[in-house]
Amino acid sequence: MVRRFRSLPIRARLSMLVAAAVAFAVAAVSVTCWFIVQGKLYEQVDSDLQKMTQRGFDDSALRQLVANCSETPQQNSNDFRAPNNYLQLVKPDGTICVAGFSEGVVNVTSADKKLIADADATNGILHNGTDKDGESVRVMSLPVAVSEGLGTDPYRAALVIAVPLKGTESTLNELALILLLVSGIGVVGAGAAGLAVARAGLRPVDKLTEAVEHVARTEDLGIRIPVDEESDDEIARLSHSFNSMTSALANSRELQQQLIADAGHELRTPLTSLRTNIELLTRSEETGRPLPEADRKALLASVKAQMTELAALIGDLQELSRSEGQRGERVQVVALEDTVESALRRARLRGPELTITADVQPWFVRAEPSALERAVVNILDNAVKFSPEGGTIEVQLASGVLTVRDHGPGIPADEIPHVFDRFWRSPSARALPGSGLGLSIVARTVQQAGGEVTLARAAGGGTVATVRLPGAATPPPEAV
Repeated sequence: MVRRFRSLPIRARLSMLVAAAVAFAVAAVSVTCWFIVQGKLYEQVDSDLQKMTQRGFDDSALRQLVANCSETPQQNSNDFRAPNNYLQLVKPDGTICVAGFSEGVVNVTSADKKLIADADATNGILHNGTDKDGESVRVMSLPVAVSEGLGTDPYRAALVIAVPLKGTESTLNELALILLLVSGIGVVGAGAAGLAVARAGLRPVDKLTEAVEHVARTEDLGIRIPVDEESDDEIARLSHSFNSMTSALANSRELQQQLIADAGHELRTPLTSLRTNIELLTRSEETGRPLPEADRKALLASVKAQMTELAALIGDLQELSRSEGQRGERVQVVALEDTVESALRRARLRGPELTITADVQPWFVRAEPSALERAVVNILDNAVKFSPEGGTIEVQLASGVLTVRDHGPGIPADEIPHVFDRFWRSPSARALPGSGLGLSIVARTVQQAGGEVTLARAAGGGTVATVRLPGAATPPPEAV
């Protein structure tokens, strides 16, 4: 049942839930109303019975009842004479003495017998009963003592006064029918209203569904859902989230396409050069005219250099293609000074003719160790690449700020905003090896570690790279 309910459309489920809620509320109100009216009607009947006893039940009425039992004619009393009323006396043995004007005979109940048997009972009791014809009546039983003065031996009896409940039950039945009809109309109306409200409330969801289906069918990420800027409900938030998601996906796809285009462009040059060199070597072998040894060695060196450049480019592309989740799993506390020292050793091997000075102080950060080392290596490689032969590179790490200063030609001011763009290379550096991804990787790694990186022209010439990373001079307790 629950599974079938969940398989229904949302509109149908909302309508059914609204109808069920209204049905429960109407049923509760109707039942409560019926019981309240029933109680009021019974209170009125009981009040009438009590008024009948208060009009004055004298010995003449009792004499009449006793005379009926003893078949001795007596003058009828009019104290209880009213249409459809019952009046009778119940003796200890269960014998019933009925007044001459009584509507009928009321069946004796266990409550009447208990009242007669209880010698200490002084108050009457009210209860429901039936007459000999099976009609429902409301009964008041009063304890009475039949004295010798009435011409019979004294005994304890119960005076039974009753009124029919036919009118009361008819009123309650009519009320129940009216409440049932009103409840049914209310439930049907609530279901219709729930369906209308569901349709109106889910109309934005329909638009969102159509937009999602359109994106799935056409891969058009430029679609946007109109949103009321003044609204801040769940539907508006969902629409904003969908628009933000499609914008992010469109930007991601645009960046992906740009990355593919740029990567293809960057791969074309080394691949063309590599193919040309290999074709020359192959042709010399096929024609039987070997190349001079010096030319052959130069070609092989060029092939090796091109393969190295391709490997570096592929590694950079792999680094850029890694997701944030893959990085988050490898983040740990890293001693930045150790990372800088390791990068310095590699930089000194690549630029043995350069003088690299370093002042490194302890600093601990949270980052991915391999990515952070690659970023520092890229910064130092950049400084080595643009330093003149015999030049100096100054490296300093203090309070989480890493600075790398070279004394090369420096970066023109108009090129500084582009230095961290993917595949961007300065016109003056396009003849040098590189893919244009090194500084882009640096910027991404530093940002993921919560820091920032800048490149600027240094006073007196050259370039200074500054990396700021949050951390502490001592390792956190969990890293010890």
